[in-house]
Amino acid sequence: MKKFLLATSILFFISCGGVKKTQEALNSGNYDAAINKALNNLVDNKTKKGNQPYVLLLEEAFKKNTARELKQIAFLQKSNNAANYEQIYNGYVNLKQIEERIKPLLPLMIYEEDREARFSFSDYDAKIINTRNQLSDYLYANASALLEQSTAKNDYRKAYNDLLYLEELNPGYKDTNLKIQEAHQKGIDYVQVRLFNDTEQIIPSRLEEDLLNFNTFGLNNLWTEYHTNAIKSIQYDYEMDVVFKNISISPEQIKERQISKEKQILDGYTYAVDRSGNQVKDSLGNKIKIDKFKTVKCDFYQFTQTKSAQVVGQVNFLDLKTKQQINTYPLASQFLFEHNYANYSGDKLALDNDLISMLSLAAVPFPTNEQMVYDAGEDLKTNLKGIITRHQFN
Repeated sequence: MKKFLLATSILFFISCGGVKKTQEALNSGNYDAAINKALNNLVDNKTKKGNQPYVLLLEEAFKKNTARELKQIAFLQKSNNAANYEQIYNGYVNLKQIEERIKPLLPLMIYEEDREARFSFSDYDAKIINTRNQLSDYLYANASALLEQSTAKNDYRKAYNDLLYLEELNPGYKDTNLKIQEAHQKGIDYVQVRLFNDTEQIIPSRLEEDLLNFNTFGLNNLWTEYHTNAIKSIQYDYEMDVVFKNISISPEQIKERQISKEKQILDGYTYAVDRSGNQVKDSLGNKIKIDKFKTVKCDFYQFTQTKSAQVVGQVNFLDLKTKQQINTYPLASQFLFEHNYANYSGDKLALDNDLISMLSLAAVPFPTNEQMVYDAGEDLKTNLKGIITRHQFN
């Protein structure tokens, strides 16, 4: 019984809290929120007595919201400004959507007044179609003017967004799809990528191909295309220069480290004897054995092969219209080759297991300078991608 009363109390307070918030939304003029809260509660159980406050709140919020929305639409229409078409259209759509959400719940009874809740519905279809056509004409004309008269990329992109909205609003309207393609092409920033080697080292052809393979970087986006091979028919907006300033490769080195190990190991056993020289036996009559140990020594020689390469450069972005450099970023990468192997002299039993495992390794050929530069370039590609991702042309 206590659990039942507690659950009932919780539900009561939750219900009261929901009604209070709905009333607050209504009182503050947030009619959309009040309508949503009321509908969400009535959808679950519209005949529940505890939901009666939501019926009254929905009735009042609907009436006030409709009056305010229609008043705002009338005001916008009086201004005779084509830029208001979208707001007028959305107003009519919202009014219809609210009605369509309420209709499935009807009738909604108000028990204390013995009546049905009153909702004055209207048919907004003709007005929606009319304002949609007006908005479509406006969007199309405005975007077409931008495409014909403007020279700024941002204007073309605005036209593109308006045309996308138009296609969603009114699919198949005139030649909207063709104009979308035109706006996209005109709005793209085309970037020519060039690579320069100002060092005395040869850049491996594989690395150069990887750095210039922008398809693998996935860097092209809606409004930016990078071309490593210039196309004559395209007027490029920017140039990105990847400049290698210095490539340094260290000499091949082998460092030796000696470790001397000593250990006591088991070396058989002897039989225990007493003071008289007689063998000692245990309670079962077995001879007692005593372990014998011996000391073993070993010199362990660890060899470490090392070679390093460092590539330093920069990325320059140039505006081809103004012929001005607009940004520069440092570009650097380092690669370290390191290999360990070992041998020994003495008794291997004196060595720990981690040292013994190294004895199976042998010296390996050092990588060539070309391979070192290429391996350094693996990190360089990541750094370059990060620079391009961070850089914004507009």
